[in-house]
Amino acid sequence: MKRQPFNYYLIVFLLCAVTKAMADERLEPCPDSPNCVSSLATSDEHRIAPMSYGGDRAMARLRLLAVLSQLENTEIVEDTELYLRVTVTSAVFRFVDDVTFFFDDEKALIQMRSASRSGYYDFGANRRRLEEIRQLYE
Repeated sequence: MKRQPFNYYLIVFLLCAVTKAMADERLEPCPDSPNCVSSLATSDEHRIAPMSYGGDRAMARLRLLAVLSQLENTEIVEDTELYLRVTVTSAVFRFVDDVTFFFDDEKALIQMRSASRSGYYDFGANRRRLEEIRQLYE
């Protein structure tokens, strides 16, 4: 009986699918650099409180979209029932930051993360951005 060759492509595909499914459950962790904040971070340096929402997710999502539409240099790159993924480009140096919001229905919270794509320090820009969004949301 002839053995079938091992299919590496299938394994890679399955690993990518599992990784994507796991990533969809929560936000990516922050790297060690200080240019990221997340409501799911465990370190004080990276931790920021999530936003809460009363009512239903659909209304919270629309409200958050209205807030995001007020911010300059902001582009929504993914908009699903549970996630909003946004890029924000700085005005002067054109640095791009990735901002993600995850609607946690069990806790009625909007988990959030903002991180610089490049560099090491952000001089608090990501934290200020999420606090500004929180203020406009509330």
